[in-house]
Amino acid sequence: MSGHSFVDESRITGESMPVEKTEGTAVFAGSINQSGALEVRAERIGRDTSYGKIIEAVERAERSRAPVQRLADRMAGYLVYFALGSAVLTYLITQNIYSTISVIIVAGACGIAAGTPLAILGGIGRSARLGAIIKGGVHLETLGKVDTVVLDKTGTLTFGRPEVQAVVTVAGATPDDLIDAAASAELRSEHPLGKAIIAYALARGRTVTEPEHFAYTPGRGIVARVGPSVILVGNQAWMQDNAVSIPGTLSAGVQAASEVYVARNGCLLGAIAVADTVRPEARRAIEALHGLGIRTLLLTGDALPVAQAVGASLGIRDIEAGLLPEDKLARVQALVGQKRIVAMVGDGVNDAPALAAASVGIAMGSGTDVAQESADVVLLGNDLVRLVDTLRIARRTRRIIWQNFAGTLAIDALGIGLAAAGFLNPLFAAFIHVASELAFILNSARLLPAVARTDETIPAPTQIGVRPAAAMP
Repeated sequence: MSGHSFVDESRITGESMPVEKTEGTAVFAGSINQSGALEVRAERIGRDTSYGKIIEAVERAERSRAPVQRLADRMAGYLVYFALGSAVLTYLITQNIYSTISVIIVAGACGIAAGTPLAILGGIGRSARLGAIIKGGVHLETLGKVDTVVLDKTGTLTFGRPEVQAVVTVAGATPDDLIDAAASAELRSEHPLGKAIIAYALARGRTVTEPEHFAYTPGRGIVARVGPSVILVGNQAWMQDNAVSIPGTLSAGVQAASEVYVARNGCLLGAIAVADTVRPEARRAIEALHGLGIRTLLLTGDALPVAQAVGASLGIRDIEAGLLPEDKLARVQALVGQKRIVAMVGDGVNDAPALAAASVGIAMGSGTDVAQESADVVLLGNDLVRLVDTLRIARRTRRIIWQNFAGTLAIDALGIGLAAAGFLNPLFAAFIHVASELAFILNSARLLPAVARTDETIPAPTQIGVRPAAAMP
């Protein structure tokens, strides 16, 4: 209704940059005011607000999730019935009590019944060592089958905060002149881009001078007086309003960045590109996902040019931008409906419905409580490379479980056949039973995280001309 400020809508829309709010503009429930004062009229309350709809979507997705039955338990039961039936059939045909006993002894399901939970325990423990908290064995099994990874942008692939990306000057101006002028003009500003410029100047060790006069025009820029100089900082339209010409060759060279132009006494000094920063490990993680044969999609509420720039820098081809939380949810549900095993990676409240609807939801450790509660996996260290390592562990766990399945079935079938034919006595059948199940349990135990050694001898530091101290007994 009145006031002027910038609000953070990233938790609702995924927009990485704060959005300016003035009289007459709509404000989402769940967004966070960052600077000035706003008087807002509530038009909807409770479940009807944008935040309430997100919570309702999460609850609906949770209720619709089908329960997963454990194949290992069923398989173990089938093997017991098969062994008992084979023993009865052997006695009826051969009337040999030793062969019948050998059939019962040689068959065993412990390789599956004990090996499977041990493998899952090892996989979860090894993932936890990497900083990935998996909330149950069923989610680890699902991770091992993932063929599609859907990624949010803000806070997931990027840090979610504006930073100076490039400084471009015109002839006769230096980067320090440009930064000093811009930082002094922005010192009284509450604009997020201005705060990023001031932080950049301070990080470079520059001294920011207090302006003697400051005026801000919403949607345009700033005019400030610093000593004898009049400094203009703002967008291209602001420069044109003040008769400052911008050469067509001036460009910050950063895609999808907000360009802030700076002029002093009517002469252009240059431009500063401010944009969200992509996580340094993101490209390696995306390349590793592609190397595993996994399809990647970028779904974001941010603008299309920003999404395309981030996607191009990371090698992601499938990009959809301008999506609200319900749009992300519908897209994930469509992929699941196509029989794809989908992992959704996000961090905000706006990602929570999609996290709950995906085959497995993965939340960043720096994300909101709602996102972490809705997810099946939480990456505590916010390292996307750890996500790839966790997927590899899940696949390895799944392979070991199937090795145990196949091995148990093969040995049981062969052992029962030999015992029924009279080639195994009870003692040898018992040896095969114990040896095979021990082998399958040890196969699963390979996944258990190694115990860190704490008794390693650390050599004492030495210096030239200094004799090392004698070792203590």
